[in-house]
Amino acid sequence: MKQFFLLAAGAFIIFSCNHLSSAVSGNGSSQQETNLQAARTIDNAFQTGDVSKVDSVVSPDFIDHTERGDVKGTDSLKAMIKMVHDNFKDMKMETMSQVADSNNQVFEQMHFTGTGDGKMMPAGPFDMHAVEITKYKDGKAVEHWEYDEIGEMMKMMAKMQGGMGAPMKDSVKKK
Repeated sequence: MKQFFLLAAGAFIIFSCNHLSSAVSGNGSSQQETNLQAARTIDNAFQTGDVSKVDSVVSPDFIDHTERGDVKGTDSLKAMIKMVHDNFKDMKMETMSQVADSNNQVFEQMHFTGTGDGKMMPAGPFDMHAVEITKYKDGKAVEHWEYDEIGEMMKMMAKMQGGMGAPMKDSVKKK
């Protein structure tokens, strides 16, 4: 398993280096800059709860690929934005890094902090990191994926299980 992660990390570094010249981090005037600005508009909606600009930067056939399956359409995205804003009133989102590539994708490294309500997240403070990937077409978001930092998610799941987060035992019986 460790070798897989090392291989994946190596492939990512090679891919990143090969595509670095086509990436924009916020100072261009191209389609990439348009996509970056659209991502910032969506991020701002999550921060403020104001969904009035979502239609201008998200395609009507938008698909959010979630752990519960695909969620489609701008109305679903707006409902999620409002739900997050209403349930996590002190949530802070920090964009640690944001890059657009020549394939119309925006990659964002995010840091989320706030207080869980005990319903959707464990009660008490949370501090999470994630990578967000959004695909754009004609300056509008068409697909989205989020990848959370696994160690942080495991700790959160343990809290949701009422402290039942003991390590899983080896399922192979020793002879």
